Amino acid sequence: MSLPKFSPFQLAVHVAALAPLAVLVIAWQTGNLSVNPIQDATFRTGKTALALLTASLACTPANTLFGFRPALKARRALGLYAFLYAAIHFSIFIGLDYGFDLRLVALELAEKRYILVGAAALLILLPLAITSTKGWQRRLGKSWKKLHRWVYLAGVLVIFHYIWVQKADIGQPLVWGALVGILLLLRAPAIRKRAAGWRAAIGKPRRGSSRQAG
Repeated sequence: MSLPKFSPFQLAVHVAALAPLAVLVIAWQTGNLSVNPIQDATFRTGKTALALLTASLACTPANTLFGFRPALKARRALGLYAFLYAAIHFSIFIGLDYGFDLRLVALELAEKRYILVGAAALLILLPLAITSTKGWQRRLGKSWKKLHRWVYLAGVLVIFHYIWVQKADIGQPLVWGALVGILLLLRAPAIRKRAAGWRAAIGKPRRGSSRQAG
């Protein structure tokens, strides 16, 4: 059985995505988290999940605007890592905060909107993670793309989750929200077509340039 081959960029993506988890585990084991370690771990995993989900949404615009095709090959890995951190984030919440008491978790879901939208985002990401393989892509056919477009809604829900968690200090969540909004706008057909034309125009040599160079 041959091991998968990664390009230098893909390898860098895997290392960068796993590094926050390694740092968190080491900090947990050595007692180097804050005075509230559960809250600290919850925040770190949630923030990393948001960063990776945003990075996955940036892959297609990176190719459209700059012709950076390696980003497309990293898109699936970034999405899966985002789901991994989101799952850890939610597991810390229901496990360490509430001891897997589903009755208490259900009460919290009903009372706190930030928990509700966060759980909804995780539930959206779950089938996307399960069907991320090429085998599922073949089985679902055209429906695969329709299913995976739900990641856009997940991104929006995560932003609202972050804003409502922060309550008063919403500066950072708004910056992340603006970034996600721009990335989603760049996927609109009209904007995407114009961006692709702009990139092609920049890359096209001007008339007479070869004569001037000679």
